[in-house]
Amino acid sequence: MSSLSALPRADERRRSTAALVRDTANARAVRADVVKTREAFDAIAYQWEGLETQADGAVLFQGSGWARAIFDFEAARGNADFDPVIVAILDGQRLVAVLPLERIRTRARTVLAPLGHAFSQYSDALIASGTDPKDAVSRLLRAAISAAPCDAVSFLKVRDDSVLAKGMPANHLVTGSEQGAPYVALNAFEDYAAYFQTIKPKTRKNMRNDRNRLEREGTLVHHIAETPEEKLGVICRTLTGRAERLRDQGLTSRAFRDTAFTDFCKTLASREDMPVMAMSLRHNDQPIAEQWGFVHNQRYYAFVASRDFGNSDESPGKLHLGEVIHACANADLKGADLMVPVMPYKLTWATEVVTVRDYALPVTPRGLLVLNLWDKTMRPWFKQLVLNMPKGMRGLLMKASGRSL
Repeated sequence: MSSLSALPRADERRRSTAALVRDTANARAVRADVVKTREAFDAIAYQWEGLETQADGAVLFQGSGWARAIFDFEAARGNADFDPVIVAILDGQRLVAVLPLERIRTRARTVLAPLGHAFSQYSDALIASGTDPKDAVSRLLRAAISAAPCDAVSFLKVRDDSVLAKGMPANHLVTGSEQGAPYVALNAFEDYAAYFQTIKPKTRKNMRNDRNRLEREGTLVHHIAETPEEKLGVICRTLTGRAERLRDQGLTSRAFRDTAFTDFCKTLASREDMPVMAMSLRHNDQPIAEQWGFVHNQRYYAFVASRDFGNSDESPGKLHLGEVIHACANADLKGADLMVPVMPYKLTWATEVVTVRDYALPVTPRGLLVLNLWDKTMRPWFKQLVLNMPKGMRGLLMKASGRSL
C-alpha cells in the first residue's frame, strides 16, 4: 500500500479521536437542568435521594421526599398556580447540586421561593460534599432566574451552618429579625443518661416534682404512635390545638391562614418517603402534650406541637419534650432539631442554638424596591407594632387585615 493511500485513513482516525474527545468532554461538562414537571422530577428522584445521603448538612425540606409530597398535594388539590422551578446541576451524569424552588406571583411582585414555601421551615440547597458552595449557589440561581424570570428570590429561615448561607451571593439582603433554632446533638453523648446529666440539677429536680404531682393524680404515659391512624390523630389534635392557641393570643401565621396547611399535614401520616414520628404524653389516658415531626438522615425534625395549658403548673410541654428526645435516643438518631423559634422549654433540652436569618436577592428594580420597602422596613415595623398591642385589639387587626406575622 502506498503512503499516499494511507493518508486519508490516518486523517479519519485523527478526526474520530478528536470527536471522541469532544464527546467525552461534553458528557462530563457541568450543566444545569431545570425540572418543572412531575415526570422530570421522577427522572432525577433516585439520584436526588443519593445526594441527600452524602451532601453536607442535607435537611428534610430540600429532600426528595418533601418535594414529592408537595407535588402530590398540589396535584390533588388542582392548584393551577403551582409553578415548580427545581434546578439540578450535573457534572457529566452525576448530580452534584439541587435547589428546589417555586415561582409565586402576587400583585406586587413575582418571587422565587423554596418549594412548598407555605409549609416548610428551612431554606437551603443540596450540594455535594467537596463542591464550592459559592460557585454552586451562583450556578443554581442563574439557571433558576433564567428559566423562571422573577423580581426577587426569597429564602426564609436560612441556618448559618447551611451551604446556602455559605454560598449566598454578595448582593443579598437580610430581611426580618435574627432567630434561633435549638438543637439536641445526641451523637455527642454515649447514651441518653449521659445527655440527661447535662441538664441543670435544679431543672431535673423541678421536672421530677412536676411528674410526681401528675402521677399522684393519675397514670402518666408516653405513647409513640405506630399506625397511620394513630399518627393522623396526633397530627389533627396538634394542629387544632396550635390554631386555638394562636387565636387566643390574637396571632396568626402563614401556615394557619387557610386550610391548606392542615390539609397538607393530613396527607403525611402514611408516607414512607418522609417518615412521621408522632408522640403523646397522656395523663389518665388524655393527651396533655403532643408533638410530631419527621425523621430524615437520622435526625428528628420537630414540626408541630401543642399542649394542655390547663396543666401549665406542671410544664407538660417541657416534660414531653424530654420524652421525645429520649425516644429519639432509643431510635439511635443523631439529634433532634427543635427548629425556630427559640422558646424556654426548648432551651431546657437544647445543646446548641443555630442562628437563622431571612435572605432575599433582588433581580429587578421592582424587586429591589419592594424588598426594601416591605420586607426590610414595613413588615418588621408592622409586626412589632402588632405584637405590642393588647391581645384583643391585635386579634381584631389581624382578622381585618388578613395578614400574618
